[in-house]
Amino acid sequence: MKIIRTVKEMQAASDTFRKAGKKIGFVPTMGYLHAGHLALVRKARGLADIVVASIFVNPIQFGPKEDLARYPRAFERDRALLEQELTDVLYFPDVAEMYPQGYSTYVEVKELEDHLCGLSRKGHFGGVATVVAKLFNAVKPHLAVFGQKDYQQLKIIQRMVKDLNMDLEIIGYPTVREEGGLAMSSRNAYLNADEREKALLIQASMKKVEELFRGGERKARVLEGEARRVLTSKDGIDIEYVTLCDPETFHGLEEVGASALLAIAAKVGKTRLIDNTVLTEP
Repeated sequence: MKIIRTVKEMQAASDTFRKAGKKIGFVPTMGYLHAGHLALVRKARGLADIVVASIFVNPIQFGPKEDLARYPRAFERDRALLEQELTDVLYFPDVAEMYPQGYSTYVEVKELEDHLCGLSRKGHFGGVATVVAKLFNAVKPHLAVFGQKDYQQLKIIQRMVKDLNMDLEIIGYPTVREEGGLAMSSRNAYLNADEREKALLIQASMKKVEELFRGGERKARVLEGEARRVLTSKDGIDIEYVTLCDPETFHGLEEVGASALLAIAAKVGKTRLIDNTVLTEP
């Protein structure tokens, strides 16, 4: 596996791959890899000739009170895991390479940012869209794979690619879960044993909503209320939102039609977790 640290070297390598007729698959990450990330790498491997993964903890997507300095990092461990998955290139730029002195260009995806996580994390998705656009320009992939756990992020990236006429395909991959149902996340490392047990209520609340939906309940207020009831059945979970919304626009719903996104954000202890499921008619 080749490790590349500069934009120009990454672009040159991708140009060489493309001239040789190779299809490039890309998996952007912030490191501290888990089985969910590695599933994305395997998906890319099945769709492309060359797999590029990136590790970059993006400072501009963290708010002033968020955990940039605390965000877990383990480069040597991550490098070894990517090598085991036969990753061809690890793109590992530093902050100065990504945002040189005088940097002043940012990407915003209007409307989709103004819901769910965007309400409490102002500027977060602008930071995400900006860094992903820059990574795409460096890696020049034919396709990129993103996990559906970050559903709002996935839709924002898909919209950015469409609106800016970027020549690549965005692939969504189903959420990978730990035993017990907790969605895999690098932030799970912050949870102690008691908090991890409480965090399982997020998946339990979604399963309860799915059960009611299959039973014919369509009132969003009732379904959201049942999810909240499950989540608050133990102390220590601070709900940020429980929302049933349109899976494309994120506009809230009163009645669930053919499909709806159930999205949840909650703090367990000091750790903010998100999860979601898409309800669809059988």
